[in-house]
Amino acid sequence: MLYRTLKPLVVVLLRLLFRLEVLHPERVPAAGPLLVVSNHASLLDPPLVGGVCPRRLAFLAKAELFRIPLFGRLIHALGARPVRRDGADPAALRTALRALEGEGALLVFPEGTRAEHEDRLRPAKPGAGMLAVMSGAAVVPVYVSGSGRAWPRGRRLPRPTKVRVVFGEPRYFAAPPGADRRRLYEAASRDMMAAIASLRDSLAAGETRSAPRLHAQIQ
Repeated sequence: MLYRTLKPLVVVLLRLLFRLEVLHPERVPAAGPLLVVSNHASLLDPPLVGGVCPRRLAFLAKAELFRIPLFGRLIHALGARPVRRDGADPAALRTALRALEGEGALLVFPEGTRAEHEDRLRPAKPGAGMLAVMSGAAVVPVYVSGSGRAWPRGRRLPRPTKVRVVFGEPRYFAAPPGADRRRLYEAASRDMMAAIASLRDSLAAGETRSAPRLHAQIQ
């Protein structure tokens, strides 16, 4: 109820403050498990992607945020679940897989943390690839443009700046028999970041095409 109530209000606010433009939300599958993977340069990215995505999204957030009075309870009520950033977190993986069961949808930032500049994508962590392969979920890449300028690291409050969110075509990953799982997860994560980079480059060139649908069996 809280998610459904706040979502339209947040979107109206984002449109007013940042002249928010959304490109190709129709590319998001209407049903089935869904993993939305996005670049990450600002604290604005979760509400931006979650606000304009046609599906309700759960998301993972660093455990420290849940210790903030009231704020921690709010994001938990909105579908956030804690994850530790210092090393592996098996509990977070189990939580993420549960979120993808059935018709679940989950927002993940493969870079693992905010980038200093939104145009310079960090290498992906293998966790996003692991989720994609283990769950069999459709993977939709997203590129957020402008959020890093609107609210960069070190700035206390956001500033009005044009923001665009572009969705790519779904991608699917499968594990071939006998595959090296570690290499497979790393390759899947790299592929996600390549798809996000393709959206970035297309947007910069004035285009909105994305990498083609991919049913990947990565060796």
